[in-house]
Amino acid sequence: MRTQEVEHLQELERDGWEALTSGHAREFYEDVLASEAVMVFPFGVMDRDDAIDGMAESRRWKDYSLSDMTVHDLGAGIAVVAYHVHAERDEEGPFDAMLASTYVRSRGGWRMMLHQQSP
Repeated sequence: MRTQEVEHLQELERDGWEALTSGHAREFYEDVLASEAVMVFPFGVMDRDDAIDGMAESRRWKDYSLSDMTVHDLGAGIAVVAYHVHAERDEEGPFDAMLASTYVRSRGGWRMMLHQQSP
């Protein structure tokens, strides 16, 4: 996998967190999530549309930091981005988790197929 692709995938994850803090989650994830995408959160599994609705309607994160980000090329246009997040919302305790997002390369670019959060 070329360095440019690795950096682009890392940027997609950062852009997703920016969308979650700025109130633009719906627009971002409607563009990035594959039509068959699945999101696995600590509270349950959601399909694409339910996940987008949930992210768009939830309270914004006020701050976050990403660390230990790695990109794993699985071949055949599939890659996994794994990392640690520390995020905070008003009136909630901090959220610390290990995250993994699986992307599939399509004609329209990289699309997220699977996302998992493990506290």
